[in-house]
Parts: sequence; C-alpha cells; structure tokens
Amino acid sequence: MQGVMSARDALNRAFSVGLDLLEISPNADPPVVKILDFGKFKYEQQKKKNEARKRQKVIEIKEIKVRPNIDENDYQVKMRAMKSFIDEGDKVKVTLRFRGREMAHQEIGVRVLERIRTEMEESSKVEQMPRLENRQMVMVLAPR
Repeated sequence: MQGVMSARDALNRAFSVGLDLLEISPNADPPVVKILDFGKFKYEQQKKKNEARKRQKVIEIKEIKVRPNIDENDYQVKMRAMKSFIDEGDKVKVTLRFRGREMAHQEIGVRVLERIRTEMEESSKVEQMPRLENRQMVMVLAPR
C-alpha cells in the first residue's frame, strides 16, 4: 500500500524495482494499480482459468425414446437408464413418438409421460413440461 500518488511517481517506483505497473481497477476514482511482474501475473491468471475449467462439469442432454404403447419390461429398462443418467448429473430428454393413428390417442402418450414424471420425481425435476412437436411429445428432466 503506497497510497495515492501521481502516475509518473508510480511508474518511476515500478521502474526502479524492475517490475511493471498494472492497472487493477481502471474505473475506480483514483484508479487502483499494482507493482508486479506482468509475465508472472499472466501465468497465474492462465493457471486459475485452467483449474476452473478442470473443475467444471459439462451437463449433457441424454435422450430416451419411448412409444405410447410401451411394454412394461421395456418401460422398466428405460426407467433404469433414466435414473442412471440423472444420478450422473445429466439432463434427460424423454421423446415420445406417435406413429400413424396413434396421433388420434394422444392422451395415452400423456399418461406415459405423467407416469415417468411421477416415478422420477424424487431424483429429478421437470425442466420442460411435455409439449407436442409435430408427431412427438418432448419432456426434459434435470437432476435436483
């Protein structure tokens, strides 16, 4: 902490020590500067950025496709896959596809998606409610 001084004095002090004068917050009144080695500062910033990138988890969207007249065993297999995806921290996009005359009975598809939603309720939350897009209904589940 050198206190408030003119820019010329600050530059002279930095030059006398053999370091650089780095402006930390230019919008402050007066601007805040530090005397330090700029190369070392850039290296430290890069190291922090790389460390943050290493720690972050990329959330993927996994897709599960079901049909309105899905068999019970197939349904259980899909549910196990959804639970494992949610436990890993990924989002799950449930796509229910209608074929041919199944479009006339959309309530069957809605019931299947409601069943999925109620069974997955304790481990996930609905990020996107079921909505019809052309011949398929889409619902997105995210981990709690």
